[in-house]
Amino acid sequence: MAGLASPPSAPQPLPAASLLGPTEIRALAERLGVQPAKRLGQNFVVDAGTVTRIAALAGLQPDDIVLEVGPGFGSLTLPLLAAARRVVAVEADPVLAAELPATVAARAPRLAARLTVVTADAARIDALPGEQPTALVANLPYNVSVPVVLHLLATVPTLRGGLVMVQAEVADRMCAPPGSRVYGVPSAKLAWFATARRVGSVRRAVFWPVPRVDSGLVALVRHSAAVAARLHGEAGREETFAVVDAAFSQRRKTLRSALAAWAGSAVAAGDVLRAAGVDPALRGEALSIADFARIATAARRPKTSG
Repeated sequence: MAGLASPPSAPQPLPAASLLGPTEIRALAERLGVQPAKRLGQNFVVDAGTVTRIAALAGLQPDDIVLEVGPGFGSLTLPLLAAARRVVAVEADPVLAAELPATVAARAPRLAARLTVVTADAARIDALPGEQPTALVANLPYNVSVPVVLHLLATVPTLRGGLVMVQAEVADRMCAPPGSRVYGVPSAKLAWFATARRVGSVRRAVFWPVPRVDSGLVALVRHSAAVAARLHGEAGREETFAVVDAAFSQRRKTLRSALAAWAGSAVAAGDVLRAAGVDPALRGEALSIADFARIATAARRPKTSG
């Protein structure tokens, strides 16, 4: 997948898919007996212009394999199939998963062979069939968006980047730098894997049902091996994330106090922080993911006697 900052390359000429609009989506829902489920965070995009825009902003190349989470009725799936070599659509709702191939066959018959549907919860999958995806492009359920992104980046190492649509407030948190008012656990953990930036907004009126908030588009680019090595140092992901969780569990406290339970005591936390070159009087919101990794590494080192 090319860098998302560059204009998307034109795919090979193909017959345009017949995109879904609000009338078609509501007709499908009625025929299938589907009512959007709040517990699944189901808000379906019913505007063809919006899904076309998302597919273009993703900057897909013709040889990309797209991982789409929660394709629903297939409104975004159709333009993704026209832009990439293959789409692996992971859908938790078995009724929608079963219908998606038929929708694609009816509205984009020459692209139907490019679709693979996996009926599963994307937050729980540990393997995907066939050739592995290179790009994540999805309209993610508001209630699980960050855990899903983190799980997929950890589970599918072939993902080089992507574009996700999430609640606007969540988009801000995902992209926030250290020191920002909204910088926190999602910002730091996502920075372990990738750089994230806001590339657009989506108004709530294009969804059915209409949510109470607008959405934001977040572009992700996974770190190269060299960048990851520089950021992570000797630290592992799980031990670094434990430091992140502890640091933000008491956001208003200094790191010396916030990390006391994690380190065993406030004194021990102060010792680890100084060994990592981090001021114990700082708060978690001031630290980068590289700082958290250094703290995790320092905690592993045996204490030396005075």
